[in-house]
Amino acid sequence: MSRTRLVALLALLALPLAAAHAGTLVVTSARMIDVLNARVVPEPQIVITDGRIVAVGRRGEPAPPDAKHLDLGTRTLLPGLIDMHVHLTHDPVYSGYRALPFTDSFWMAVGVAEARKTVEAGFTTVRNVGSRGYDDVGLKQAIDQGYVVGPRIVPATYALGSTGGHCDATQFPPSITTPGVQIANSPDEYRALVRKVHKYGAEVIKVCMTGGVLSKGDSVGAQQLSFEEIKAVVEEAHRLGLRVAVHAHGTEGINDALRAGVDTIEHASLADAESFKLAKQHGAWFDMDVYNDDYILAEGAKNGVYPESLAKEKMIGLKQRQTFRAAHAAGVKMLFGTDAGVYPHGQNARQFAKMVEWGMTPMEAIQAATRNAAEALDRTADVGAIAAGRYGDLIAVDGDPLQDVHVLETVALVIKGGEVLKGPAP
Repeated sequence: MSRTRLVALLALLALPLAAAHAGTLVVTSARMIDVLNARVVPEPQIVITDGRIVAVGRRGEPAPPDAKHLDLGTRTLLPGLIDMHVHLTHDPVYSGYRALPFTDSFWMAVGVAEARKTVEAGFTTVRNVGSRGYDDVGLKQAIDQGYVVGPRIVPATYALGSTGGHCDATQFPPSITTPGVQIANSPDEYRALVRKVHKYGAEVIKVCMTGGVLSKGDSVGAQQLSFEEIKAVVEEAHRLGLRVAVHAHGTEGINDALRAGVDTIEHASLADAESFKLAKQHGAWFDMDVYNDDYILAEGAKNGVYPESLAKEKMIGLKQRQTFRAAHAAGVKMLFGTDAGVYPHGQNARQFAKMVEWGMTPMEAIQAATRNAAEALDRTADVGAIAAGRYGDLIAVDGDPLQDVHVLETVALVIKGGEVLKGPAP
């Protein structure tokens, strides 16, 4: 097929999706959180045409005569929220060996349900940092084509790791072999893996730099890639225009990853003053899941979490929160990432209160899930703020989240690309 015919075919395939966003919607409310300028705008009026915001003004300003109108009364408008660390095709009630009875395709069906919960909770964009079988790419395609309701997905596909590490299957005896399509053990092998997952749809590269809490048989802080290996990942990913997210709890693994030029550190539990210095020097972000410790310790044993993993969580949870407070105080750039899938999807917004409890203002916590996240994704033209040119992704809550951040846990309205997914119709 010629390139011209292929482009024409793709355009035709996209028509149903484009048609769903046709027309103009005018949204008004009592107030709006302007995350770019850290201020509250009274009586806003947002005009969305064909899925994108074309004007941000004040209630009562002229609007297109054929527009639909949606007045939210006393509610507060915010940009659609962004969770930078989710696993949509995971369910925490099937942890450890409890996940084994299910066929591979079961997890895609799980992802369909969890995607709806996530977007209805107000998270219109997520970064899915690890799934099997390229499931997150398939789920993204199904959402984009209108078959499934869910957020915009930035997929990582497989999380890459070393033999016996956090991203390997370490819970079986030698007589049971498991596919190791995401495993590498040299700089060249990691370069090849980056190229492979990019080929099949990865839009961010996820790497397991240190041990983890939920993996079996490793120390949570132990470094699992050499500096040369993580440097090869970063070079190859950046050459392809991809950013690199690194799972790292341990200090040395965090610092080597930062020296190699990674873009985000996930968890960052045992980061130290040198880590903070390196992060600021290299412009890296910390993406710290400071809520889910409560859920893991309360529900993990019932869900099948390994006893050794519960012991690791008891050791690491408080230290991570203390590191969060220290990193924020040191001026490290911070993101909102929950690790949803380790705890129930749809409860993502519960982390806002923890971020405030451990040092952030409500505005800073909201910016971590909007303005900051869009910058870290390199998608400031599309998401992360209520601004002309960006997607018409809006949420509304009762009350003022700057006075009580808990109100973000109950979202009254979700608009994605100008389409109302939850709440009153225009």
